[in-house]
Amino acid sequence: MLCRRLVVAWQRTLPRPLPAAAGRVAVWGTCLVLVALVLFSAPKPAPAEEDEVRDNESAQSRDEQFQALADDVAGLERQSNVLKKVVRLVRPTVVHIEADKIDREKLNRGRHAQIEEAGSGFIILLGHNYYVVTNYHVVKQAALRDIKIRLADGRQIHPLKVLADPETDVAIMAVTAPDLVASRMGDSDKMEIGDFVLAVGSPFGLSHSVTFGIISAENRRDLELGADVVYQDFLQTDTAINPGNSGGPLINLRGEVIGINTAIASSSGANEGIGFTIPINIVKVISHQLVKEGHVVRGRLGIGLDAQFSAAATATAVGVRTPRGARISGVQPGTPAEAAKLLKGDIVLKFDGVEVDNDQHLRNLVSLTEVGRSVPVTISRGGETLDLVVRVGPAPSARAAPVAK
Repeated sequence: MLCRRLVVAWQRTLPRPLPAAAGRVAVWGTCLVLVALVLFSAPKPAPAEEDEVRDNESAQSRDEQFQALADDVAGLERQSNVLKKVVRLVRPTVVHIEADKIDREKLNRGRHAQIEEAGSGFIILLGHNYYVVTNYHVVKQAALRDIKIRLADGRQIHPLKVLADPETDVAIMAVTAPDLVASRMGDSDKMEIGDFVLAVGSPFGLSHSVTFGIISAENRRDLELGADVVYQDFLQTDTAINPGNSGGPLINLRGEVIGINTAIASSSGANEGIGFTIPINIVKVISHQLVKEGHVVRGRLGIGLDAQFSAAATATAVGVRTPRGARISGVQPGTPAEAAKLLKGDIVLKFDGVEVDNDQHLRNLVSLTEVGRSVPVTISRGGETLDLVVRVGPAPSARAAPVAK
């Protein structure tokens, strides 16, 4: 319409009107000329200005991406703050231990017998007294003056007394010093496979190092840890544990100790993602008995157990629905088992309400039961399930571990 008006105005300036066809040509030609004039007469941005626009857009896009990333990471940072809080609470309770020992076997062969063992530990409060918990193998055969305990603030102290139970590889050392900080102990029975945990210790002498992982498995009872360690019921973790971590705590996300890091499975001697921890509930029982009695008083039923019993193979034959339990291979006269009318061939399915996995499991349960306590026992006898009650007696020959003075 605008083009037509412009052409009409132009025609009025002519001496005589144009034919109709010529007028249409003039209209379209004029429009094309006007469009060309508009396009070519419009100011073009300089090349530098175009680059600046692109740079501004790029910078704005990167800023937006960084902000989006920061928003996403904020949630992760809130979770990582939990770990930082745990570490701040736990580190003051963890100690580094060095023990100078005499290797008796090397000494007897006339060889240099002085060795230094490095490990870790953590402080607990029992009654009104402080103790450092660690593995027995860390301080075994070391004199009190040769055991150095370095606190988180750098102070160095020596233990006043060492009490130990070689059969669980647990030792506690009485200590005293101003401003000691005791750890908080959790409930290892509540830990499940997949739970997050932290290990704090001195791998390769690097004190108060922190590593992170999960509980990988439970109830490991058949590790080859020497003849002394008879009672085993380890938690397994992929948390990095190396030489020097022995005796240090395994911590849950509440900052509570749920185990003592004790051993690793490794072909190289260093961490390969398979570590073993003594559950803290076992440590609690052992520690209290060591303080109270000076040694561990273990429970006893007076039965022999069939180590060759295969619960899976025997379950159907004896009428047991699940492949669990421990089979009694003999009952000693005059024992709690005889008094409770347990018989050879009985399969113990439950002890004190806990389902029995195998003979090692039952042995652990009985040994940690308070002497004199009456405990319900469920057995399978000839395909029939029976409920009995047994009064736990004391195991003979309980003694304290030999510790140098």
